[in-house]
Amino acid sequence: MYVKYLKCSRCGRIYRLEDKPVMCLNRDLGRLDIVYDYDRIMEDVKPSMLRERIASMWRYREFLPVPSDKYIVSLGEGWTPLIKAERLGEKLGLKNLYLKDETRNPTGSFKDRAMSVSVSMAKYFGFKRAVVASSGNAAAALAAYGAKAGIEVYAFVPDFAGYGKIAQLLFYGAKVFRVRWSEAEDPTVKMMRLLAEKYGFYPSPSFGPFNPYQIEGPKTIAMEIIEQLDWRVPDQVFVPTGAASLLTGVYNGFRDWNMVGWINKYPRMVAVQPEGNHPFVRAWMERAEPERIKPWEKPPETIATGLEDTFPWDGDAGLRALYNTNGYGVVVSDEEILEAMKLLAGLEGLFAEPSGAAGLAGLIKALEEGRVDRDETIVVLVTGHGLKDPDIVKKTAGDAPTINPDPEEFFKTAEEYYKVSF
Repeated sequence: MYVKYLKCSRCGRIYRLEDKPVMCLNRDLGRLDIVYDYDRIMEDVKPSMLRERIASMWRYREFLPVPSDKYIVSLGEGWTPLIKAERLGEKLGLKNLYLKDETRNPTGSFKDRAMSVSVSMAKYFGFKRAVVASSGNAAAALAAYGAKAGIEVYAFVPDFAGYGKIAQLLFYGAKVFRVRWSEAEDPTVKMMRLLAEKYGFYPSPSFGPFNPYQIEGPKTIAMEIIEQLDWRVPDQVFVPTGAASLLTGVYNGFRDWNMVGWINKYPRMVAVQPEGNHPFVRAWMERAEPERIKPWEKPPETIATGLEDTFPWDGDAGLRALYNTNGYGVVVSDEEILEAMKLLAGLEGLFAEPSGAAGLAGLIKALEEGRVDRDETIVVLVTGHGLKDPDIVKKTAGDAPTINPDPEEFFKTAEEYYKVSF
């Protein structure tokens, strides 16, 4: 075990892992940041050792908080492809564009990394019931890993969550509840806090103040990127951002490897949010103090439902990540996200949900604004599979024409419907 201690990001209170902390006892919504013994890691692990390990995120187990391998709950998450996007790069005028394809994870999103760590810690702590507030992906991941570990999962999702995500939850055996969202405050978080604080359920959302362990999983995305680029650090990394937990986790992965001397610099971290809900990027634009981020004042309005957090729970750490790396924020429209979905699918064969394609939309916007040098090495995180949100896909992709088995009718319809010529 390489965890030295946990420290509340707000009050500074110190906790030991053996005391099994989940939230700060002061109830001030401070995140329990995990501090590792980097000196011991440097003594015990060398980069060359990684090549001999399994192709999963657990190849980096010294940088994760689970105290023993016997507690690990895994479905084979991590070590997702880093794809050189040749056709897309050519279209955008970029020589070194890479896509980190997180759709390949067991339940179809990067949240599997987070929930593998979180459920492993729940197993170590001895919890039998877990609760989550989620638009779908985090809940689906928790339900899958909870099923593997034998932990009951209760999921609160917004009333407008897509059925594709709900169906996943139900099949995994989760008890799912749609919660009506009529005010700015996220009602799913309200219900999760109630069950965690009053009834002793293990809280496992994908943001830090209610669970410090899950945010450690996405660190491994950064570590994989470095290995897959043959130990080169990219120039910029584009991250779809809601609660800023993914942004924080990926930054922390680069931080950890800087701390042990395996790399010696950071990429610029870029946060991408939709127009209909961008409290985090707004805070960056205003150069806000990390502890003074204002929540979004109304319910979110975006097709990127996975980025609908009206308050960025890990925004303090996320802003520091931007400030420390000379990073920046980008706001994109739903139309720009849809165009990014089509480009990913049509040029690279990668089918992403709206939230998953937001990073590419942000890159295109950043190119237009002159924030990207076309010789730079750019990594875009593609965070969730397109089948996660079939309702949105159906509305935007349209349908296929129906024809008789007649070549003449085929050619005529192809020319009229798809605007092709033969």
